Amino acid sequence: MLFNYKALENSGKHVEGAIEAVSLDVAIGSLQKRGLIIANIEPAVKESWLTSISFGKRISNKDVVMLSRQMATLFEAQVSALKIFTLLSAEVENPSLKKSLDQIVADLQGGSPISKALSRHSHIFSDFYVNMVRSGEETGKLNETFSSLADHLDRNYEVVSKVKNALIYPAFVITVFFAVMALMFTVIIPKISVIIIESGQPVPIYTEVVFAISNLFVNYGLFFLAGLIALGYFLLRYIRTDAGHAALARFKIDIPILGTLYRKLYLSEIADSMNTMVLSGIPMVKAIEVTSAIVDNQVYKALLNETLNDVKGGSALSQALSQHKEIPSMLVQMIRVGEETGELGSIFRTMARFYQRDVVNMVDTIVGLIEPVMIVLLGLGVGTLLASVLIPIYEIANSAGV
Repeated sequence: MLFNYKALENSGKHVEGAIEAVSLDVAIGSLQKRGLIIANIEPAVKESWLTSISFGKRISNKDVVMLSRQMATLFEAQVSALKIFTLLSAEVENPSLKKSLDQIVADLQGGSPISKALSRHSHIFSDFYVNMVRSGEETGKLNETFSSLADHLDRNYEVVSKVKNALIYPAFVITVFFAVMALMFTVIIPKISVIIIESGQPVPIYTEVVFAISNLFVNYGLFFLAGLIALGYFLLRYIRTDAGHAALARFKIDIPILGTLYRKLYLSEIADSMNTMVLSGIPMVKAIEVTSAIVDNQVYKALLNETLNDVKGGSALSQALSQHKEIPSMLVQMIRVGEETGELGSIFRTMARFYQRDVVNMVDTIVGLIEPVMIVLLGLGVGTLLASVLIPIYEIANSAGV
């Protein structure tokens, strides 16, 4: 990128010029090394409001997994960190990721450690990731660190994506069902109701109920829609508050059936994070602190913060966790065994795999049950609606035939 600058030399002479650099920080550093006092510096071509909008693809977890695997391979081949990130920046296709890698290269050229350079891009590299890299720098095992990170992210990505993908089909079917029913009640049923009422034939009670619902949709449908939009808006605003966020977190783990799935998903995330960090030599207090920061549920986040305080106060991890009902007794007992045998990292790895398998099996079971249940419920709904309309029409046809 080209930057235009205005500066002062040591003699007090004003100078102007342009400099090519990866980033603004690198350009400033290069000019200061020349002994210049910078008065003003800016990009040679200013971005408009349109070009400033990022049209790059979102950086997915899969991108970070692949990046970590490539880094592990290159570090194992004894390639320098600066060369590794330069190569990856040149090869990566995602524009947003390429921009971040270019900035990391600039930071490394300025003498920053890898962990510090990565920490400036928290939207890509989490606290967990940065702390793992810092541990790898201290132990000199960056190739093993990046390999462990890729494995950890890959396992989490597989489990979370399976849960999300499993919910897409039911959500789609339910959305289409309600859309079709709304269309029936607002467009088709009103026209049919006129024919049936004008025929003078007695209308069954269930047909009258359907007509009444249709009238509500026709006469007050816009009010219902506005009410739903308003309710959704205020609910979304409430969820964004601390109290709402905590209430949603509690609801997710207390809701029947899905609550059990969410609990196991969070437990697998916690166990896998602790396993990766403990085996990498990160101290227990730091491992709990980082895990608390990355877990995506306020209940477990608060639980881990309390556990952190107890461990800092001298309590064993198993003892601190046993005080919380959200942690299964089996997990507490296994952690206690790991503390007594000195194999805590292996215990966390075993429990992480156990909960991940449990989550996958439970998702398969729920999906297997959802499909027949939805078919039955949708069949009953559509069948009831059609019967309430077709039976009176059939009676009108018979009376006309007579």
